[in-house]
Amino acid sequence: MEYVRLGSTGLQVSPICLGTWRFGLEHEDSGVMETDREDAHELLDALEERGGNFIDTANGYGGGRSEKWIGEWLEDRDREDYVIASKCYWSDVSRFQENLSKKNVKAEVEGSLEKLGTDYLDLLYLHRFDDDTPIERTLRAVDDLISEGKVHYVGISSCDAWKLTKGLWKADVNNYEAFSVTQPQYSATYRDPVSEYLDVCADQDIAVCPYSPLHGGFLTGKYERVGDGEVETPDGSRGDLDEHFTDWYLDDQAWDVLDEIRAVADEVDATPAQVSLRWLMDHERFTCVPIVGARTVDQLDENLDAIEVSLSDDQWDRIDAATEA
Repeated sequence: MEYVRLGSTGLQVSPICLGTWRFGLEHEDSGVMETDREDAHELLDALEERGGNFIDTANGYGGGRSEKWIGEWLEDRDREDYVIASKCYWSDVSRFQENLSKKNVKAEVEGSLEKLGTDYLDLLYLHRFDDDTPIERTLRAVDDLISEGKVHYVGISSCDAWKLTKGLWKADVNNYEAFSVTQPQYSATYRDPVSEYLDVCADQDIAVCPYSPLHGGFLTGKYERVGDGEVETPDGSRGDLDEHFTDWYLDDQAWDVLDEIRAVADEVDATPAQVSLRWLMDHERFTCVPIVGARTVDQLDENLDAIEVSLSDDQWDRIDAATEA
């Protein structure tokens, strides 16, 4: 597998990152656990076999099980072979979940390191922006962790474009480590809400690792419109398990984008999921490494095969323009 440079960090990572938010996740409505420990390790094995090295987690995923299971998997491997990203804040398992103060950031990172069984995180994301804690204090705490060798780079997930810009400015004037990677929700069909955010990333050479790159599984093409406003959802799919799926992910624009992706997929002999991921990887304004949350090894293999797909400029532009149809 040919690695890509993760923005300005210098890290060499696989073009697709394995997201582990499903590890240990139990749905409140159904009680179903999306990915148990055995399945989690099988997915990590499959990533390794294909040459993947980029793993994304968070201290709150699966009630802490995600980090723990990754740590168990890493025990018999060379830690240096992998790029591990985790997050602090917005965790339902930490008594320090309510803010990004120095005390809380350090406590949450120490907890992540313990569960992962590692001395350092390659990348620490702030899971959300904390409006009640001055961002320079949070960045100072992360800067201390970087000086201690416990964190190598800092990123941020969801926030407004102006808050991302404010964080970059505060880091610059205080000579703190600045955000070098972001993790917004972004896909071929979810763009307008993050357009200004991505403009900042492009201008500042910040890598983008989008979550939900397949729009909650919608861009796999497994959902079909049947009748007036009705959607056919496969058993066990996210649309089947999550009662809010239709409201959050499906609208006329999304179906327009999917139609164009399906057309391109037929032209290049690929699946809609592969075309959707390749469209993201082919961004030229910034490094884009999509995070996939595969539930099975077959799904992960299909996603990783997107690395071999090739899109023409015209095909890329057609998908890009589909949101304006």
